[in-house]
Amino acid sequence: MSRAIKQQFAIALLALSVAGCANYSGLNTSATGIDANELQAQKSFNDVKVSAVAWPKPDWWKSLGDAQLNGLIDEALKDSPDLQLAQARAHQASAAAYAVDASRMPEINAQAGVERARLARDQDPLGEGGRYSTLRTAAIDFNYNFDLWGGQRAAWEAALGQARAAEVDQKAAQLTVAADVARAYNNLGAAHAVHDLAVEDLKRTSQMVSLSKRRMDAGIDSIYQYQQSESLAASSKEQLLASEKDLQSAKIALAVVLGKGPDRGQQIARPATLQASAVALPSQLPAELLGRRPDIVAARWRVEAASKNIDASKTRFYPNLNLSASGGVQSLLGDAMFGNASRFFSIAPTVSLPLFDGGRLRADLDARDADYDLAVAQYNKSLVQALGQVSDTINQLRAIGQQIREQTRAAEIAQSSYDTVADRFGSGIGNYLDVLSIEQQLLGAQRQLANLNAEQINLSILLMEALGGGFQPDTTPLNADTTNASATAAQTE
Repeated sequence: MSRAIKQQFAIALLALSVAGCANYSGLNTSATGIDANELQAQKSFNDVKVSAVAWPKPDWWKSLGDAQLNGLIDEALKDSPDLQLAQARAHQASAAAYAVDASRMPEINAQAGVERARLARDQDPLGEGGRYSTLRTAAIDFNYNFDLWGGQRAAWEAALGQARAAEVDQKAAQLTVAADVARAYNNLGAAHAVHDLAVEDLKRTSQMVSLSKRRMDAGIDSIYQYQQSESLAASSKEQLLASEKDLQSAKIALAVVLGKGPDRGQQIARPATLQASAVALPSQLPAELLGRRPDIVAARWRVEAASKNIDASKTRFYPNLNLSASGGVQSLLGDAMFGNASRFFSIAPTVSLPLFDGGRLRADLDARDADYDLAVAQYNKSLVQALGQVSDTINQLRAIGQQIREQTRAAEIAQSSYDTVADRFGSGIGNYLDVLSIEQQLLGAQRQLANLNAEQINLSILLMEALGGGFQPDTTPLNADTTNASATAAQTE
């Protein structure tokens, strides 16, 4: 082959190599995060009281005014399986961040060994065979991958961001557990109230049976009307049994959220009447909601981590420098182990550049771009849902206060009407159908009032949860010293 042909072949090979170099042109993210200040909420909160101190406290449940509930929430925060899962995930994420940080450090290994061997004839340089040899070795190996483009650091920062998100998820789980216990406790109180109404209703219907019996004996009512009274009393007994069943279910549900067996629910005393929180919003909403809701903070950390993963993926397209070195001694003779002839060393710097990989690097970067878009979309969804949840809860709390006032008046009127018709019925001058109708109205009004009171407390709990439950985020920058990764891992151990 002539020299000219060789030169042309080399130039063509170089051109093909350059043309085949891996690159990430044309790969970009498409998602854009929502600006909280652009979300319109002024009209929805126009007539709501605004206060700088309206943010919930970390122990917000104490405002409900029941010492037993305070103790139950403390118990759940220690024993809940949901919290154990969240803690395990946080530990797992922090350990992963620690491992990525460790991979950035140089690797040094020491080794020593003694090899005793009997040589065959074909292995013996002298061709004799049957000779014995002892090879003594001691060496130190060194390997370091230079982070020329910051890819390893970006990968560590991404893992650290995921660890931060998992830590915040743990705070979110604590908030959820506390809110679930408070709701279950409130539901138990409501079940007791409904049971009381069922007991009172059975007393009323039993009294009506006695009155109807006297009226039938006096010839005022027929046996048909008396049987109607007995049927109503039987229905009241069924309602009482149903309320007892619901009461037991409420006790078991509370025991479950406490992370205990069903017998724990039987040990809980009847809840006191809980106090609904005042309807008020913190100032600078929704902007400050970004730092107060653990789910939004965790979503933001995941967006940051996804961005760092993109940075790390891009650096894989660039040249990489690796340095390997080793040194030690190796000898067949023990007394010459550390002699000059037994010493050895090697240094091997290596430069690598991806030229052609079938598109694997581009596919990996494209996947990281998709992860980022997904993280941003999840962040946007969390923000919109959070603001909507606050608005809807505030709206329901405003309305339910008016409902309770009207329903209280309706129950008082029904009670007064029932007292009047019951007295007339007992005197032998009233109409049985009037008593039956008013009694059903009274029972319905009382149950509706009990349900509204329970719902108001649940909405108060939901508002505390929607406003973040007193959560305060960690403000440490993501790219702090690498020692922070170790500290993060240690915090969960």
